[in-house]
Amino acid sequence: MSKRNILILILIVSAALRLISLSSGDTINDEVFMSFRGLGMIDFDEASAQTTPLEWWDGNIPWWMHLSFHDHPPLVFFVQHIFMKILGENNFAFRLPSALLGIASIYLIYLLGALLYSENVGLIATTLLGTTLNNVYISRVGMQESYVIFFILLASYLFLKSLEAPTPEKGRGPDQSVGKKYPLWLGMVLGLAFLVKYTSFILVPIFLVYLTLFKRDYFLNKKFWLAITLSIIIFSPVIIYNVMLYKTAGHFDFQFSYLFGQNPKEWQVAPGKEIGTLKDRIFVSIPRMISSNSWLFLLLSAFSILAFIFPLFNNPKETIKKHSFLVAYLIFLILLILKIGPSYRFLTMLTPFLALSAAIFLNYIYQNYSNVLKNIRISKMYLIILSIILAFEIFYSINNQIADYPAGPTPWLASKVRFENYNWGYNELGDFFEKELADKVPALTFNPKYKFLDDLRNSAIEKGVASGYPPYPALIVLAGNFDKGAKLWTLDRLHIYHAWPIISIETYFQFLKENGFDYYGRMGFKKYYFVVSANSALTPELNKLLENKYIIPIYNKRGDEAFKIYTF
Repeated sequence: MSKRNILILILIVSAALRLISLSSGDTINDEVFMSFRGLGMIDFDEASAQTTPLEWWDGNIPWWMHLSFHDHPPLVFFVQHIFMKILGENNFAFRLPSALLGIASIYLIYLLGALLYSENVGLIATTLLGTTLNNVYISRVGMQESYVIFFILLASYLFLKSLEAPTPEKGRGPDQSVGKKYPLWLGMVLGLAFLVKYTSFILVPIFLVYLTLFKRDYFLNKKFWLAITLSIIIFSPVIIYNVMLYKTAGHFDFQFSYLFGQNPKEWQVAPGKEIGTLKDRIFVSIPRMISSNSWLFLLLSAFSILAFIFPLFNNPKETIKKHSFLVAYLIFLILLILKIGPSYRFLTMLTPFLALSAAIFLNYIYQNYSNVLKNIRISKMYLIILSIILAFEIFYSINNQIADYPAGPTPWLASKVRFENYNWGYNELGDFFEKELADKVPALTFNPKYKFLDDLRNSAIEKGVASGYPPYPALIVLAGNFDKGAKLWTLDRLHIYHAWPIISIETYFQFLKENGFDYYGRMGFKKYYFVVSANSALTPELNKLLENKYIIPIYNKRGDEAFKIYTF
């Protein structure tokens, strides 16, 4: 089989691992806080501990507030918004961009490996990254890191291509136009990368260090400065947002205020920043790497150090120069992760470069020992070993991402990363209400706290009435423990974006206490749904209310009862 066909086969396998059953797995991690806001491009997610400028200036929202979000740049929100506009409000729609960029990243690691080392290294790196669990996982959730990885790899490829010397064409001298386009493309990609997530700024020190060591004359190239200008222009909406926020509120956005040591009164509690001391972060890094990668992939990555050490004794200067770009990436990414904390999603940024390191090691073994062991047909044996590695990585990814529940012991066959999108039963709960409330419009609602939410409510009702949907006087009451992220997408989305009245059991009884036992009947509610999470003990008051009511059980994919819906 030709190398081209091998590459195509790897890309097909990689695409399958990222697209099959993409909707499976509940929305329980940070993807919810992206997709929920991206749905309406509204910087609000009911986070009382991390309020937003939209809430502070409710009713008098300035123009600049639409340029970005209080905690992240706007590009991922916007991409998910477009996909959900086209494909609907569902897991598949907001996860699909991550999957597509994950597939594109597989091809980019091939280009990068071939450019830095050889086509063989590129193919092996593509095989490893395309099948290993860590990258499959991050490509199957709607978080920013799949976007970050794509833009980091693309920017790196364009950066290296822009440094290439002009190549002579047949019958002509060096063509100075060759490679001229790369700096401008690089500037555009850098700007987009910064609009994805601030962690993309790690590209700046990596590129500057590389240029300082090996290409100092590039600082005199006007296209270098033009690329920088272009990236700043593309990133300018976030710059304007932060300048205006500082001018108005006295501090920058959530991430920059934390970075610069500001302590805004609005964000005295900083969710996601409780990362412990440096010692704590170092000690939890390795267990989390083991929890989010296959042990075989980590073993290959660890052995890859040998591919750097052995050549270092023979030709240290050449070895350092040859591997400097990859080593710079690994060093700066490790420093970044130790700074911001070794969360699963941050550790995924290391995976492409660990795959490249492992590919260098496997290729080094083949190149340096094939002649010694040619009598036992090392080429065939080498391909068999690679096939075994590939088969295990595919199995490990399927078992921990595509299968509903992983089988086997942890970490040998199962991984804890599955809990990042576990099948608890929230998808099934969401499906129930999607069908139950389809083609209906709320007959009654509660007044929201903010004007911008009131505008959303009125818009949803007007749209339903215009579509000819009948009014449905339903009330949804929640009792028990609900995962915050899953509840936000599965239930709060129906309340915020579609005006359905959804309240907690505590609020339900409080209104009765304040307004009389027949309060809800007087309001006009005629259909009630009491959603009780599994294993929740009913209070005597609630037990009396729900006694002898019709129960609709909601089962998860394993057949366990996840919720009970009492309806009357």
